[in-house]
Amino acid sequence: MDAPKSKHITWSEAIVGREDRERRNGHKGAVLWFTGLSSSGKSTLARMVEQVLFERGCHTYILDGDNVRHGLNRDLGFSPADREENIRRIGEVAKLMVDAGLVALTAFISPYRADRDRNRALLPPGEFIEIWCRCSVEECERRDPKGLYKKARAGQIPEFTGISAPYEEPQAAELVLDTDRLSPRECVERIVALLEERAIVTGPDDR
Repeated sequence: MDAPKSKHITWSEAIVGREDRERRNGHKGAVLWFTGLSSSGKSTLARMVEQVLFERGCHTYILDGDNVRHGLNRDLGFSPADREENIRRIGEVAKLMVDAGLVALTAFISPYRADRDRNRALLPPGEFIEIWCRCSVEECERRDPKGLYKKARAGQIPEFTGISAPYEEPQAAELVLDTDRLSPRECVERIVALLEERAIVTGPDDR
């Protein structure tokens, strides 16, 4: 990990700790890291999972790719270096959210394996859950709700993942969802079941 530029800073410990927040919230903090091509279903599933967890009383927040680029990362483009910095910042924000006892859901293409692995390393084992929304380029392009693939094919969007830029597939994702075969509801059920299995959240009958 890169060290901060300034050598004159000290981490400030809070009086209220993470365990206190989790006890108050009634669930553990964790990061659900949705990754996959554009139009593979990341944002859709993140929103649906958040709704289920919210209805159970969980404290959640979604970090969505486009939303974050409107503010925190508005200075970044889509070059390899900017993509790396984009994901680095998101990993740090997600880490803070976990420390606050939230379930953070991130929906980013995050095409580079090293970037995802670096963010995984920010958290203790079991708290970073990588969810690969596996979907063929052909199906993603067929969906294309924003018209991005069409623009990429026309050369209007350079370095577009899946067309003119690479996507490095996860090698050890906690969950692989074939979103061109499974329905969104089936995907959500599998995600929530995994959270229950790992005791991050309790089941509806355990509350």
